[in-house]
Amino acid sequence: MLYSIYNIFDINLLQYITSRASFAFLFAFFITMFLMPKFIRWAKRKNASQPIFHLAPESHKTKSSTPTMGGVVFLSSCIISTLICVKLNNIYVIGALLVLIIFGAIGLKDDLAKILGKSNTSGLKPRVKMLLQILGAGVVALLLLFVANFNTEFYVPFYKYPLFDMGFFSLLFWILVIVSTSNAVNLTDGLDGLATVPSIFAILSFSIFIYVGGHALLSEYFLLPRTVELGEVAIVCSAMIGALIGFLWHNCHPAEVFMGDTGSLSLGAFLGYLAVISKNEILLILIGSIFVIETLSVILQVGSYKTRKKRVFAMAPLHHHFEMIGWAENKIIVRFWIVALISNLIAIATIKFR
Repeated sequence: MLYSIYNIFDINLLQYITSRASFAFLFAFFITMFLMPKFIRWAKRKNASQPIFHLAPESHKTKSSTPTMGGVVFLSSCIISTLICVKLNNIYVIGALLVLIIFGAIGLKDDLAKILGKSNTSGLKPRVKMLLQILGAGVVALLLLFVANFNTEFYVPFYKYPLFDMGFFSLLFWILVIVSTSNAVNLTDGLDGLATVPSIFAILSFSIFIYVGGHALLSEYFLLPRTVELGEVAIVCSAMIGALIGFLWHNCHPAEVFMGDTGSLSLGAFLGYLAVISKNEILLILIGSIFVIETLSVILQVGSYKTRKKRVFAMAPLHHHFEMIGWAENKIIVRFWIVALISNLIAIATIKFR
């Protein structure tokens, strides 16, 4: 809409991605701040609270009355702000919105099933959930390959040339990246604000790569793969950051609301999508370091117990391990934020070393 105003009234400010990204951030932040208290009151009236897993640390039992599905609000805020500020005919923006809507819907279905069943195990069956995620990611991957004619070459950090062309196998790789990141963020979302701030850092990092990759001069200067019209997605990133900061206002410890699977699955899929379109699938390991560490802790725990009947950690994911050995929740959260910040600063620095 703002870009249409520029076309009609020739307001130069609105032609720039940076200007519209700023507006998107502000719109999303204030919409979230306006809607979230209303959502929290509604959710409490409807008893839409987060079911707590019976093996969770004792401190989590006090959170059983905390409303969940807060992701509905920040997703809606992000989407509304995006529609106001972007060029609506941009295929990469359409892909981003599809990711948010599809994975948000999967998460919402899962959350509602848990709430109605009053149990953390009443949600979608793991196989069904995974199948829906694969199908959702497949739709977006097909859009990139056959509609956007997106570059299928494989890049790694610190090297300016592609290693090889994945061709049709890029579909499988992109699906893997999107689905695995979606589930990694979902695993991390276990403490107040733990998944929110690392997601903000990660989206900010990706938005820099995306803006540079879509800019003719900057992409050439920094030796990044150039993708025409990619920079417009930076506006979606800005909207999501604004929405997440508004959500964090209510999600910081002690949380008044949780994002639920509605938020975590869509947020993780969005990060995976950003990694794909920015050609940073490998750098995602560093940008999303907290999500990777949390996922590895679960893999190690399950693998060790199945093969040796011994646990590596007191409890998995890793944040629960630190709770079990006596760390205060706030200490765990802030220290994980620090790790996420440092890893993202290192990731951004790689833009200069190619």
